[in-house]
Amino acid sequence: MKGRYSKYLVPISILIDLLIINITMFLISKELYLDFNYIFYINSIWLIIAFYSNFYKVYRYTKISKVISLLIVQLGIFFLAYFAFFGLFKEGVEIGKQTITIVYLFSFLIVFKFLFIYALKKYRIGGGNFRDVIILGGNQSIESLTNLFNLRNDLGYRFKGYFSDKTSTKEKYLGNLDDSFEYIIKNHIDEVFCSVSELSKKEINKTIEFCELNNITIKLIPNSKGLFSKGMVLDYYDYIPILSLKKLPFDNPLIKYSKRIFDIFFSLLIIIFVLSWISVILLILIKLETKGPLIFKQLRDGLNGKQFECYKFRSMGINKDADKLQATKEDARVTRIGKFIRKTSIDELPQFINVFKGEMSVVGPRPHMTSQSKKYAKVVDKYFVRNLVKPGVTGLSQVRGYRGEIEEVADMENRVRLDIFYINNWSFFLDIKIIVQTLFNAIKGEEKAY
Repeated sequence: MKGRYSKYLVPISILIDLLIINITMFLISKELYLDFNYIFYINSIWLIIAFYSNFYKVYRYTKISKVISLLIVQLGIFFLAYFAFFGLFKEGVEIGKQTITIVYLFSFLIVFKFLFIYALKKYRIGGGNFRDVIILGGNQSIESLTNLFNLRNDLGYRFKGYFSDKTSTKEKYLGNLDDSFEYIIKNHIDEVFCSVSELSKKEINKTIEFCELNNITIKLIPNSKGLFSKGMVLDYYDYIPILSLKKLPFDNPLIKYSKRIFDIFFSLLIIIFVLSWISVILLILIKLETKGPLIFKQLRDGLNGKQFECYKFRSMGINKDADKLQATKEDARVTRIGKFIRKTSIDELPQFINVFKGEMSVVGPRPHMTSQSKKYAKVVDKYFVRNLVKPGVTGLSQVRGYRGEIEEVADMENRVRLDIFYINNWSFFLDIKIIVQTLFNAIKGEEKAY
């Protein structure tokens, strides 16, 4: 199993923890477990504490001492929160029995945590869950890191070699820095480590941009003078300091999966209570005006640039340019009913099917046609950063007025700027704010929705 499947380890760990919690509570406190408030409280409080304590942020290089520290914090706060429930909502419960429950629960959780870590290490020693890595730079400062990769098989790193402009006869020398990008793509490299003392600032920035574009993890090996900024996080591989780019909110599994749960719930509401009846009305109105299907399907760029069929209510007559040309003001292709549904954004409602399928999110950067992506990626800086998250039915750039026709490059630059702001500063309340603003704009009718 290649390292990229590591994304499933955290949800598996969360699921097993919740199973242990619920099974233990059920077996020891059956009468309490029948209380919905109790069930909801213990599960939600565990996840809330885990989110703020970073309990599930355990990586292959995380030391056991750090794992123990996380366990103490998580279990300690959960212990206090658990007994607070009885003080606040459930008086008269036998505290002695609940203490026994907690002792059993904590024992099971601790045993599982270390068995899980041990099993992963054994699996990596056997060649599973690995990550292919290379190093850019070949000076003395990288020797400790290469030794770590070679000696610690339990970390699951497969060191393929290094690139350096300083010609070398050392083992695993792969060539000059200019050769590295082609090698990375051809050999499906997972992580790139850059030696700050050998690469120039320009070379580092170029490598960061390349890795972001190709969804490759990049890390920096700092020099003796140190290199640290607000955009970076300091980690230790054994005792070797390594700098990583600051993780995005969606890199947190709890955020990613809670957003997905919200997407499923919200999209189901729209599909059942809105799309079910409005589709019948629009089918009649659209068919009366033009021949053709109710739903228009168009290929759009999604998460990590993967294409998907984006659904819309058809607002144009059948035409050969539908997949190439964006609608413009007074566009002759748009039908009379099409003008109305585009003005009120009703034409976007079928995209909640895309949301339910997992191809889109309720809120996120709007998906663009492939032709647009190819055009603007060449002229708009960090254009493909917006593909790091699922596209949305609505987004920050849309509610700020940057929707519809792209008349000049500045329009797309503003879209991308707001999309990147959203990705870096996501919060649940920002999503709610965008949804409410979208509803308000739909009722009011948007100027550029044509």
